[in-house]
Amino acid sequence: MLTPNLDYVLLFVKDPTISAEFYSKILGLKPIEQSPTFALFALPNNLKLGLWSSKTAEPKVTAQPGAAEITFSNDNIDELYQHWLDLGIPIAQKPTDTDFGRTFVVLDPDGHRIRIHKMIKRS
Repeated sequence: MLTPNLDYVLLFVKDPTISAEFYSKILGLKPIEQSPTFALFALPNNLKLGLWSSKTAEPKVTAQPGAAEITFSNDNIDELYQHWLDLGIPIAQKPTDTDFGRTFVVLDPDGHRIRIHKMIKRS
């Protein structure tokens, strides 16, 4: 079977330096690579998060931020929400209970949606 393995999420951003500062703040990590047009984070689960300047990406970027979400799981939804609120992170959705579990949504400097969730364990 030729099933590819998802190991990298790439967001197109206006200013990779500003976006890298934001993601450093919420992830508690420093980029492993950074230049004026690109920043790269390596997450503990081996997933990579790239931030590429929408002005220099090829082919030309035509999509707008907010059409998709990146999602992180966390067991301490309300505690993380309060921590990010204290950091001044823009909130799009306060913690709420949904069919799939507890969740909240924040926005990065470009308006990309970042969802934090704790899934309901089903039997």
